[in-house]
Amino acid sequence: MTSFENGCFLCPRQCGARRDIGRTGFCLMTDKVKVARAALHMWEEPCISGIGENPPGSGTVFFSGCTLRCVYCQNYHIAAGSFGKEISVKRLGDIFLELQDKGAANINLVTPTHFTPQIIEALDMVKHKLVIPVVHNTSGYECVQTLKMLDGYVDIYLTDFKYMDSFTAEKYSKAPDYPEIVKAALEEMVRQTGAPVFFSSGLMKKGVIVRHLMLPGQLLDSKKIVRYVYETYGDRVYLSLMNQYTPLKHVADIPELNCRVKKKSYDKLIDFAIELGVTQAFIQSGEAAKESFIPSFECEGV
Repeated sequence: MTSFENGCFLCPRQCGARRDIGRTGFCLMTDKVKVARAALHMWEEPCISGIGENPPGSGTVFFSGCTLRCVYCQNYHIAAGSFGKEISVKRLGDIFLELQDKGAANINLVTPTHFTPQIIEALDMVKHKLVIPVVHNTSGYECVQTLKMLDGYVDIYLTDFKYMDSFTAEKYSKAPDYPEIVKAALEEMVRQTGAPVFFSSGLMKKGVIVRHLMLPGQLLDSKKIVRYVYETYGDRVYLSLMNQYTPLKHVADIPELNCRVKKKSYDKLIDFAIELGVTQAFIQSGEAAKESFIPSFECEGV
């Protein structure tokens, strides 16, 4: 089992928690892997979950705990570490193979940063049997050194780019250094994967998808993110521009977040991307903002 005898420095918080003896750090997790759900997921980007009437689904493993504290978090039950089941590294490897046996298009590791060493150990146990891509589904708040540990293990990075403005990052996620951190992390992700590669089915085989969840009233910041990603990486990454922000009860006291993204604002963002020259992007149409996008966490498949 991975040791944290010298403290944990996996994420940008660098809190040095002795997780090996039960002292939790910012992520609220000990060194015991904790998982809230492991099941086929149909609501990722089409090249991740699959295309058509009966897509295969992405084999998602939702890990408990998180290195951010987003006030609007859709998965707050597990992000705060209050829900999930502790499992062994061997069991984690078995889960990967079980998802593959169910026909998963990939293994999708959701919010996995604080369990990176254990995930690598589990992948080493099953790599001779695992034939589908591994997706690292992250907030983007990553240490480059931790990402380097994943070189050769991760095929696809599905990363958020939440904020370009440090004040907003501090206000909503308690991470004023988020903009500089995510830029460095994205550079490393692209270095590892190179340009996007797809199977003949349209599923992604290798590459980086940069997600941006548009927040109410943040059109200017969203435009800055789109401009930065496109002007820096061009066709080496795909953009995923989302309007599915759903205000849940825990933002009732934050007026500017207690509403949905206006269609007019989202349309302006898409028009801006098109004017820049973006062609490799996923966008959402219709009524995407709804709680049905939030999976049920009942330790399914764990």
